[in-house]
This record gives sequence, structure tokens and C-alpha cells, in this order.
Amino acid sequence: MSQSEIKLDHHRANRIGIEEAIYCAGKSDDQIGTILGQVRAVHKSCLLTRLSPESHARISAEFRPMLDYEPASRTAFFNWRARQTEPAQVAVLTAGSSDVPVAREAIRTLAYAHVDSLAVFDVGVAGLWRLTERMEEIRKYPVAIVAAGMDAALPSVIGGLFPGLIIAIPTSVGYGVAAGGATALNAILASCASGITTVNIDNGYGEACAALRVLNMSRRTGGAAVADEGDKRQPVAAWSAPSHAAKKPVC
Repeated sequence: MSQSEIKLDHHRANRIGIEEAIYCAGKSDDQIGTILGQVRAVHKSCLLTRLSPESHARISAEFRPMLDYEPASRTAFFNWRARQTEPAQVAVLTAGSSDVPVAREAIRTLAYAHVDSLAVFDVGVAGLWRLTERMEEIRKYPVAIVAAGMDAALPSVIGGLFPGLIIAIPTSVGYGVAAGGATALNAILASCASGITTVNIDNGYGEACAALRVLNMSRRTGGAAVADEGDKRQPVAAWSAPSHAAKKPVC
């Protein structure tokens, strides 16, 4: 394979604070191998997304020991070293268990960037008590990522209860008129809950990058997160960790 097919952006993190990720769907085994070789040659790491179990199994034995692979999210960390994570600032919610693979892609993307998160799965509106019993905990975080398919009702409900940034992921989960996630996307765009943002269908990676942009800017500007106490919203110091926050990356 010609090396001219691959031109990596090694300086993206210096420009925008987020490294280039390697989207593996549609890439040949030779292309993936060439990319990994180029990354290793400059002593860097990379995040691989949409790496199927079949493609992972075909990666050369010389690279496999350097890969941390998770089949559920189809993500891999290459030549990556864990270090102390920042306190968790993102809550990642799913409406159902079928939405978990997309949410895991977001969680793994955050973990690759050494940002911890709180996972709150299977809290869809069909059993609203599951959400309300966790809401006090969720409200301690400045950012909520919400993955939902079918009618995507969960982001709107969160929009009426959660004071921080909400980034919704429409997922392709659902029957018939769910239309592979198009109905969920339209429902989020049409939500009456003000200020919800969204990304493309099943794009857990993009969702996490949106959160990272906000957190990076908050860190650079010394901005403040917001804690809610009854009817009063009081600013709190940026990057203050809830007492229950985990200290290890969620991988």
C-alpha cells in the first residue's frame, strides 16, 4: 500500500486540544497497520473508533500488545499510557441498555483524554422512577451526555431537570418509524426543552469531543460550573469534584 494514502494530523491537539482519532470503518487492514506504524514511529498514541472485532483480530501481532481494545464500543487505545484523571465532570446517561454501545464510545473517548465520567444506564422515561432516583447525583455534574433512540424522550426530560450543558446522542435503536435514528434526531431538534445540543446518529465519539471542547475551554478561562440548590443556582469553582467521583479512568 502506498504511504501517500495516509497523512496523519499529529498537531491537531496543539490547535484544538483534541487529538485526531482514527475512524477504522471502511479502512483496509493494510491502511490500519500503516497508521499504527506511523503513530509508533513518532512515539505518540491514538484513539481508534469503529474498529470491529474482526478487524481487531486481523491486526498484526507486533501491534496487538500495544492495543487496549473494548468490543462493546469498538474503540481501541494504541500506545496509550494511563495517568491520573481529572475529577469526573461528565455524566453519561442512556435511555436503554441498547444505547450502551454508543454511550461507551463516548465514555472511552473521554477516558482516552484522561477525563473520568459517571455512567448512568437504562434510565429511560418508560420507567421514570429509575431516573428520578439518580437525579440528585446527576445534577452535581456540569455536563450531561444523553444517548436515546426510539422517540428520544429522555433528553427532553433531562432538559427540564438538569441545569448544565446537555449534549444528546440520537441512536439508531428502535422499530419501524424510528427510521434508524432519524426520528430520535428530529425529536431532539424539535424538543421544547431549551438549550439541548445534539450530534449525528450514533456518534458517541463526536459527543465526547463536544464535551471535551467545553471542559478544555472552562479550564483555560477559569470558568465556573454551576451547582443547583433548590431555587438558587450558585457558582462553584471549576473542576470541583463530587465526593463520589471515581479516580480511575473508565475503560
